[in-house]
Amino acid sequence: MSKKVTEVVSELAQPIIEQLGLELVDVEYVKEGKDWFLRVFIDSESGIDLEQCAAVSEKLSEVLDEKDPIENLYFLDVSSPGAERPLKKEQDFIKAIGKQVFIKTYEPILDEKKFEGKLISYTSEEVQLELTIKTRKKMMTIPTPKIASARLAVTFF
Repeated sequence: MSKKVTEVVSELAQPIIEQLGLELVDVEYVKEGKDWFLRVFIDSESGIDLEQCAAVSEKLSEVLDEKDPIENLYFLDVSSPGAERPLKKEQDFIKAIGKQVFIKTYEPILDEKKFEGKLISYTSEEVQLELTIKTRKKMMTIPTPKIASARLAVTFF
């Protein structure tokens, strides 16, 4: 198979999810123990409920059974990405401006690889974070290509 399982499943899931007025956030295909799991994360402006997850699961199962793009036996899991939603696409970062985010980088920047702060701006070249160190606020620029992973951060006050 020339394409990765996650790419193929994303292409098959996208029209189903859009037809239901939802957004495809991410697709994971992982082995845990001896079992394989295909996880499809969906969201919408008003959040996700069990009926929406069930509707996507049912329609996607039909397409996956028909196209049969995965060789191994697997468990399909359709769910919300949760409060710590991953930021993967440009649109995810743009929607997260003004919110707390957690970013890991591929290599250290100023001797750090993990940053948590308010996302101030995003471009394809860099992100601006406002970090709070003790009681001081500090601006941090992270080159976008150096971001290994990013997600919304839940903060408790």
